[in-house]
Amino acid sequence: MTCAENPILVVDDDRVSRRLLARTLTAAGYACAEAESGEEALELVRKQPPCLLLLDYDMPGLDGADVSKQIRADPSPAVAQIPTIMLTGHGGEESEVLCLQAGADDFVTKPIHPEVLRARIETQLRLRSMREQLLKQNEELEAWRGNLEQDLDAAQRTQRSLIPATPPALPGWEIAGFYRPVIQVGGDIYGWLRMRDGRMLFWIADATGHGAAAALLTTLAKLLFHHANAENGTPAEIMRAVDRDFRSILGARSFMTAMCVALDPQSGAGSIVGAGHPPLLVARHDGQTVSIASTSAPLGLVAGSSFTETPVQLSSGDLFLLYTDGLYGAGESDQPRLAPALVAKQLLAAPGDAQSFLQNLLREPAPSPAGPVPPDDIAVLVVRRLKAKN
Repeated sequence: MTCAENPILVVDDDRVSRRLLARTLTAAGYACAEAESGEEALELVRKQPPCLLLLDYDMPGLDGADVSKQIRADPSPAVAQIPTIMLTGHGGEESEVLCLQAGADDFVTKPIHPEVLRARIETQLRLRSMREQLLKQNEELEAWRGNLEQDLDAAQRTQRSLIPATPPALPGWEIAGFYRPVIQVGGDIYGWLRMRDGRMLFWIADATGHGAAAALLTTLAKLLFHHANAENGTPAEIMRAVDRDFRSILGARSFMTAMCVALDPQSGAGSIVGAGHPPLLVARHDGQTVSIASTSAPLGLVAGSSFTETPVQLSSGDLFLLYTDGLYGAGESDQPRLAPALVAKQLLAAPGDAQSFLQNLLREPAPSPAGPVPPDDIAVLVVRRLKAKN
């Protein structure tokens, strides 16, 4: 390894020793510069940092230790990190310790053996090259991280725009939703659509994986549900169309669970279709709970899946809960949050609206970023029928 652009700086007050050392290094293929004092060495180093410094320990004025200490304290990394080999006429451990304490990377004891010095120089230049490569890699990694954060921020804003910001106005009903990904973006999504027969379709989906890849699937899920709702009249037909299109696009390389509820706001009658999704929970105003499981495989997993509808009737004060499996592990205690008894208790404790029920269920609707990271994305949708006014 040679120093072509930045030479080795040889610093020694003895002119003969300095010239002989520089001539030896030049013959070995190194470019060399010379300085006859510590003061001159500091001036040259700050003007044009050499690739390596050969520094005599014993010099009048600023000795090698003084020069090394000033170099290591220099605010410029290009100066402070110059590899330094101390040349000393003193042998023994005490001399070695003094050289290293002064900031030298290595030392060579006089009389200098050219092969030993060359080996030490090669080692220090190799270490310098490795440090420079590591610094460059760190800079590239930092730039990549910055770009990734920008991409994730843009993806987060995009995905947030897909999640409805405010619930629909549905006379006689209250609707509340909650969404929290593990990182900036996630694989959960929910929404609602007005069906052709006037019913309201509430749907939720959970794509495989996390991060940007899963977030792209949620974008696809929303598009597919909107398209299927426009072309079909029942929740089973809608789910079948979503499954068909999802599989045709991804070719069974990915899948997602989903559930939808077609609700008649006037009568409170609902039809549920689940595809590998966690059970729908219905909480009655009297504290009873009903769990309605999915009857079909996840979307995109099995070609030609059949989808059946399960009826449900919601009376005044009843609600249903659509959620993704991240909700199971998001509680503060070891007790399963979605145990029917706990849901009933939360329902009775809520002061009568869907948002309060949801907050009681979550306990912490907006957790601190410093808190525990949930094991999975969380999405919850609560739809509650208001009690009739007397």
